[in-house]
Amino acid sequence: MVERQLPKLGEIFELMQFKKPELNFKKARLESALTISDLRKVAKRRTPKAAFDYTDGAAEGELSIARAREAFEDIEFHPDILRPAENVDMSVEILGGPSALPFGIAPTGFTRLMQTEGEMAGAGAAGAAGIPFTLSTLGTSSIEAVRAANPRGRNWFQLYVMRDREISYGLVKRAAEAGFDTLMFTVDTPVAGARLRDKRNGFSIPPQLTLGTIINAIPRPWWWIDFLTTPTLEFASLTTTGGTVGELLNSAMDPTISYDDLAVIREMWPGKIVIKGVQNVPDAKRLVDLGVDGIILSNHGGRQLDRAPVPFRLLPEVVREVGKDATVIVDTGIMNGADIVASLALGAKFTLIGRAYLYGLMAGGRAGVDRTIEILRSEIERTMKLLGVSSIEELEPRHVTQLRRLEPIVQEGSRASVDA
Repeated sequence: MVERQLPKLGEIFELMQFKKPELNFKKARLESALTISDLRKVAKRRTPKAAFDYTDGAAEGELSIARAREAFEDIEFHPDILRPAENVDMSVEILGGPSALPFGIAPTGFTRLMQTEGEMAGAGAAGAAGIPFTLSTLGTSSIEAVRAANPRGRNWFQLYVMRDREISYGLVKRAAEAGFDTLMFTVDTPVAGARLRDKRNGFSIPPQLTLGTIINAIPRPWWWIDFLTTPTLEFASLTTTGGTVGELLNSAMDPTISYDDLAVIREMWPGKIVIKGVQNVPDAKRLVDLGVDGIILSNHGGRQLDRAPVPFRLLPEVVREVGKDATVIVDTGIMNGADIVASLALGAKFTLIGRAYLYGLMAGGRAGVDRTIEILRSEIERTMKLLGVSSIEELEPRHVTQLRRLEPIVQEGSRASVDA
């Protein structure tokens, strides 16, 4: 029998310690977010539907992004036991320079429409964390402003080849003069993908007020106050706006982009050049033969061609073919530090985050981006410790198995093969 007694008040108070309330509401909501999914929920509450859906959505049926996320879910880790990893080194050398963490911030367009601090928050947070920040051609801050926000950090520039080639050439020159060290030449956007959420929401640049947007804005007055009381959007490349994002892209992009354009840009650019949007092995091999410094396996976050190849599934085969000759980077669908660790184990040298960064931005501006980076950093560190590895170099393919949910059907006469 358990002996019972009257509780002692002193012992009760020792057992029941009340948490001091946090009066800083932004800090409280960000600290309560333990995952990128949590940040997404906060972002959805605080951001008008059209702006949130622009970030959250993808092309057509949104199958590409769903499959990319499933691919990261469908992995099995193989930890080593009795391998102490008390201190974990997460730093890497990437494209001729250091990064304190094995991921950087990907280029995102129209970023200040998500939250008014936009690229300034991303560049500042990246600089503070010691990771690269990438400015999009369709960014809403200038090349020079990003440099000012991240004066001692690593800045990269993502380039679209425009119909007016002189615009693109001018951007390349400005990025070089501003000290950006890497150019991200994007090849998967000859025309805009069908982003149906944007069409259904009537999302346009600049935002158009309708009865629906006004009703949706009522519980989110802070977003509109920020938007209307801060400087007007400044685009890195567009001189005129008006229309949906797809219409703007189609008016600016050139479907005739070719290897000749790559040769011209390569000749102009003094730093490292990587090709973003590679989606098969033959293209990867040809680009490496042409002497590019790296390739980024990406399907544009599922925002261009729906049902496109899943970059993470393509990764092992590309690394086998060209990994010794060029830097292989992967993006699309990364929402957890474990996704990053799995990518590195399978041969990627670096990863990029897009939506994860924007969820943090929408949830809390610069502080929200800091929180995104901190969440991913802690997840990477914990995953590595549980695997028994102390540095990125110790990660190997044996640490990860890709499980199968989608598997190609090989038909007679077909050259299709099962993913490695």
